[in-house]
Amino acid sequence: MPKIAVVVGSTREGSFNRALSRLAIRALEAQGAEVTDVDLAGYDLPLYSAAIEAGAFPADAERLKRVFAAQDGLLFVSPEYNGSVSPLLKNAIDWASRPTGDEGLVALVAYRGKAAAIMSASVSPFGGLRGLIHLRQILSTVQALVIPEQVLIPNAHAAFDESGALKDALPASLVDMTAMRLAKVAAALAA
Repeated sequence: MPKIAVVVGSTREGSFNRALSRLAIRALEAQGAEVTDVDLAGYDLPLYSAAIEAGAFPADAERLKRVFAAQDGLLFVSPEYNGSVSPLLKNAIDWASRPTGDEGLVALVAYRGKAAAIMSASVSPFGGLRGLIHLRQILSTVQALVIPEQVLIPNAHAAFDESGALKDALPASLVDMTAMRLAKVAAALAA
């Protein structure tokens, strides 16, 4: 059973990306994954800077890194901010990438060799595509193995029904397919 963390790059009340993550969590659990729902609102992460890191590595940054490092896979669900990922998510990724203890500069223990998947829900007709392009690049740079499948939910303000399900069958099936692939790849890499 692979262990997979689901990380949402939004803490907004009523977040469409949080709604998408709930569907992804159910789909991952249906694949037998043990899911950790990472709520970034529960982490006190200052904006990354080398000066802060040199002074004292923030305790919550180290806690987040340990959560990521304990996983076989990571699913990132992010809104698009001005054509890129949310600053909240980018900052969390950056802190978790930093070496701690006696790790080398490029140890990347939170990411290296782990399967990753990406999803986005956006009110735009592009569904967060521009942000996912950047997110894929960022995760590849920190040595995560990003699966080809991804989920985009355009016009998110009209995409979910009252129960939180996606109204259209195609994006719903893409959530299931992406969860299935992530669980399989994460399990294979962990074996």
